[in-house]
Amino acid sequence: MKAWFDALQVREQWFVGVGGVVVALTLVWGVLWLPFDTGHKELRSNVDVWERSLNELKPLRAAIQSGANPRAVAVENSNETPVVVVDQTLRARGLNGALKRRQPTPNGIRVEFENIAFDDLILWLGDLSTRYSMEVQAGSMSIANRAGPGRINASLTLERSL
Repeated sequence: MKAWFDALQVREQWFVGVGGVVVALTLVWGVLWLPFDTGHKELRSNVDVWERSLNELKPLRAAIQSGANPRAVAVENSNETPVVVVDQTLRARGLNGALKRRQPTPNGIRVEFENIAFDDLILWLGDLSTRYSMEVQAGSMSIANRAGPGRINASLTLERSL
């Protein structure tokens, strides 16, 4: 290798030397610096999410310490049947297209969804819990076949918890 380098003209030796330095710096940046920088950004993002979550929970902590019931909610339309409540709330959130089956039960309703976004389903269940006092009594979820990330199939039994 040294014989080859010595056989080059001075201008070519400079060109090879500068090229070698550029390649070495690029490797150091790509192999060492970039992974550490990416990891740092991800950690910073996670810390920001945790800080926001803690700030959202502070009112609950104050309510618990003051003796208030943090789960106390105003139940809307308590005289509506679970079928009507489910239908109205699904339409309000634009999720009725994912509903494949609904079946009334003696104490509530059983609903089956296909290819529904997990986040949207959880938000809808939160609405049912806080506004209508309807809770999931039983259920199953599975990853939807040939669907995008975050899409699931779900079967849930909902009952009013009054």
